[in-house]
Amino acid sequence: MTDLAEPDRLTKIATLRSRGIDPYPAHGVTGTPITQLLQGAGSAAAPGPLIGTTVTIAGRMLNVRDFGKLMFAPVIDRTGRIQIGFQRDKLTDWWPDRKLLDGGDLIGVSGELGFTQKGEATVWAAEVKLLSKAVASPPEKWHGLVDKELRYRRRYVDLWSSEGVADVFIKRSKVLTTIRRYLEDEGYLEVETPTLHPIAGGAAARPFVTHHNALGMDLFLRIAPELYLKRLIVGGLERVFEVSRNFRNEGLSARHNPEFTMLELYEAQADYRRMMEISEQLIERSAVAVNGTTRVTFRGKEYDLKAPFSKKPYTELFRTKNGFDFDDTSRVKQRALELKIHDTGDPWKLMNDVFEATVEDELEGPMMVVDYPVQISPLAKQKPDDKRLTERFEVFIAGMELGNAFSELNDPVEQARRFEEQVASKDPEAPGVVDWDYVQALEYGMPPAGGLGIGVDRLVMVLTGQDSIRDVLLFPAMKPQHGDTPPAEIEPESPVAENTRTSRT
Repeated sequence: MTDLAEPDRLTKIATLRSRGIDPYPAHGVTGTPITQLLQGAGSAAAPGPLIGTTVTIAGRMLNVRDFGKLMFAPVIDRTGRIQIGFQRDKLTDWWPDRKLLDGGDLIGVSGELGFTQKGEATVWAAEVKLLSKAVASPPEKWHGLVDKELRYRRRYVDLWSSEGVADVFIKRSKVLTTIRRYLEDEGYLEVETPTLHPIAGGAAARPFVTHHNALGMDLFLRIAPELYLKRLIVGGLERVFEVSRNFRNEGLSARHNPEFTMLELYEAQADYRRMMEISEQLIERSAVAVNGTTRVTFRGKEYDLKAPFSKKPYTELFRTKNGFDFDDTSRVKQRALELKIHDTGDPWKLMNDVFEATVEDELEGPMMVVDYPVQISPLAKQKPDDKRLTERFEVFIAGMELGNAFSELNDPVEQARRFEEQVASKDPEAPGVVDWDYVQALEYGMPPAGGLGIGVDRLVMVLTGQDSIRDVLLFPAMKPQHGDTPPAEIEPESPVAENTRTSRT
């Protein structure tokens, strides 16, 4: 047992077993959701149809108030909270065992639904069944888990002890449901692509490396599903999407977790203008689904996520903020020195680092930054009227990138050239080899297509008003605690460290 197990509770388990009561029975009880009971109870002034009927609930009992002949305790389930009243005269046989129950225990209760003298809806217990004995005490009743690090480590407690936490994850589920429903209505097919990749492609990021023993080769946890999804467009599926778990071997921050969820979708015969419409619809509909309105409050400011969003060119934003054009490499270097941005030797990465440091934090939005330079968009199609730029956009809200999209490059010769340029660059996050299998897929012909990626975690942050990505992940990445090992530190937000991807996030 861990040091959280209390000796008194362990003793109670032994006592229960000596009395023939299993503290961990194999079978539970079928209860009515508490919210449904509360709705059926009405109020003391206007009783509902369930008052006076026998009901059954199952849930976690919290703090117990024992008055000798009468005992009260709230019980919670995934839908709500209701008071249980235990009366000695109605529970004669069970009453001696009441001291064996503690706050945190899981119980099943059957009894009449009614009200107390103060008008509180209450289930007056006639039968009580212990479903699981808690040997660790729940957090102090008024405050839940206060310590942030402890909340992340013990999410299994945080969900029922801290107000509003479970609601965030219920809303997250609604976002995913809304996304799927909208895309299916648009004729998209949900697919699954490999998590283990022979080449870490589809984005510029450091991958996690593993080894396949039978094949005798290293593999990479996917940093993006993009190149496999576009293979399916070549295969004729035409409209596909995937809600994927991606992995990037990077630091932690309020916006970054090494394991995160992305939506990626691709549509044949579409371009980035169609992707603009889809991204606006996905964000707007998700807002309405979880909040009932397009207005959200995030980091102290209110935003209206109703479509359409404003759109501004990358080049215009760069020039306005820095006073020179994005492709003036000498002035970019000078500006980077002023901003103390590390120069890796890649002039185009440096240019984008300057953009991130000077522009992105001020993009309150919702806004789409459009027409990114080709050198930082290796998978996007060039604009017909300006070969320096691509048909690409990113979605920003509160200075945070939520999505990335473009008209897909489908010229195999140009794609091979850009891949080779990436490999030859000094960017440590660029792929180490050319993905010739993907180039070969393009050689069979990929139709004109648009692609879009949206960071689900960041979208949920905005919709639920959570400052950190950790607050929308059930189990965020944490350094294990061993002895005096401190918890993982969160890196401060930095526009330079933000490192906007050349692909979907």
